[in-house]
Amino acid sequence: MKLFLTRLFSLRPNELVLVLPLGLILWSNSLAVQISYIASVSGFLNKVGVNQFLVVSIVTYIIILGVLSLKSLIIDRLSRVNVMGGMTFSFAMVFVLLRLLFVFRFPDWLNYSFFYLLAELQWLFFPLVFWIFANSIFNMAEAKRLFPLIAAWGFLGKLLGIGIATIAPGVFADLGVDPEELILVNVLFYLFSYILVKVFLSSTQSHDQTIYQPESVQDTLTECFNFIKEVRSFRFLTWSILIFSACDILIEFRFYDISDNAFTTLGEYQTFYGLYRLAMTLLSFTIQTFLTGKILTYFNLKDTFLIMPFTMLTSLILLLISPNLVGGVGAILLARLSWDTIDESARKSFQALVPEERRGRVSIFMDGYLLAIGTILGSGVTGIVILLGHVLPFSTFYGYIGIGVLAAFLGIWSIFQMRVVYENSLLNWRLTRRSKAKSVLDKLNI
Repeated sequence: MKLFLTRLFSLRPNELVLVLPLGLILWSNSLAVQISYIASVSGFLNKVGVNQFLVVSIVTYIIILGVLSLKSLIIDRLSRVNVMGGMTFSFAMVFVLLRLLFVFRFPDWLNYSFFYLLAELQWLFFPLVFWIFANSIFNMAEAKRLFPLIAAWGFLGKLLGIGIATIAPGVFADLGVDPEELILVNVLFYLFSYILVKVFLSSTQSHDQTIYQPESVQDTLTECFNFIKEVRSFRFLTWSILIFSACDILIEFRFYDISDNAFTTLGEYQTFYGLYRLAMTLLSFTIQTFLTGKILTYFNLKDTFLIMPFTMLTSLILLLISPNLVGGVGAILLARLSWDTIDESARKSFQALVPEERRGRVSIFMDGYLLAIGTILGSGVTGIVILLGHVLPFSTFYGYIGIGVLAAFLGIWSIFQMRVVYENSLLNWRLTRRSKAKSVLDKLNI
């Protein structure tokens, strides 16, 4: 079997014992993420209500900001293996705690809010640590060859997780089992991941030769602020990420509002939400596989950033034209597919311009901190509009979607400004690699 798998995936001797455990760990997390999202969102909307979701989003992303800060302090101080093992075991134990909260009948708003927080941490925090861990095992040449194979396991995990969460309500109802028992599936898969780390990956040798220099959260943020302030193209891109993160939560909230009113029972909504995530996953895979690479190759990198702003604006206008379930589903699919495929790949390519010694901090700031802050701002604005709607005679829907449209125009202006200063920014000294003489323009096809 080992020889068959080695030949099937074109692996070199002794790579299977590393690639297979890593792939299974990513598969397990991807599966658990889908279960958490589908079950937590469905349960929260059914048991608590859509308006309270805005409060949960704000609190969740404030906590995520704290977790990102903690990560920046500990990730380079501890062994990569210990961090990975500790994270998988911690997730397993936290899901055990969550199941106990349901057993002892704590308030629904607390249980499902905690569940949603865990889903966001699984989606954002786990991959950050996982890929840092994987990067410490393989050198650059190995990573280019093996990482696509490892990442494919994540896609398979997504599909299985969506399938489990979608059919679980009907199966559990027939068996007379509480729907909360689905949480135990996550416990089992994270314990499985912990065993994989300890048994197969605990003796891995790190290829990372970077010497850690103690740095506080303030130092990290100061470095990022100075970088973005001085490199003007990154400054305008930063504004656009912040704006479109806020617009995204407006669209998501409207989607939840419409779909929650369309389905009355928890089982019906969980099935619908599972099918929505299945469609999202399959469409994302198709776009990422067959379109994204061609678009990034055919167009200049700066031009690909125009796709996201106009897509986001189109999604918001679609909600205004068709404020029903069809419009809500179409709007969130349009926005998320563009954000998670073409725009994400463009951002990652753009971040490759940042020198190695700064890239990690700048990437976490752009993909972590800005996303969290934008979500908090968007949730706050939507919440304020809804509160004002209780005392003033106006439509809250047109209020917060109208604000989203204005913000989208501001984001479009920001991207156009980024394109204006793009070439000059490439000559900024902060984009110069300390240890290499060749310029960025010589190394990248931009």
